[in-house]
Amino acid sequence: MKIKIDIDCTPEEARSFLGLPDVAPMQKAAMEEIEKRMLSGLQAMDPETLYKTWLPSSMQGWEQLQKAFWNQFAGGGNQGQEKSDKTNKD
Repeated sequence: MKIKIDIDCTPEEARSFLGLPDVAPMQKAAMEEIEKRMLSGLQAMDPETLYKTWLPSSMQGWEQLQKAFWNQFAGGGNQGQEKSDKTNKD
């Protein structure tokens, strides 16, 4: 003996029929909280905030950053030439 029952209803109707709680408001609140946290996290990723976070407080502007880079490049390049000049003289 086979019995087949087809029930055509929405998930909301099935939940209410079976006595299960409606979790839609809780899910909506949780999703809003997740969205708020994600957006606050993205605000910390803007270039200005990253710039302030990564660079030391002694470097206040781009000019100081450029000077530091040029001094490093100029100093590093001269040291390499001096070493090669010393090895060529020997």
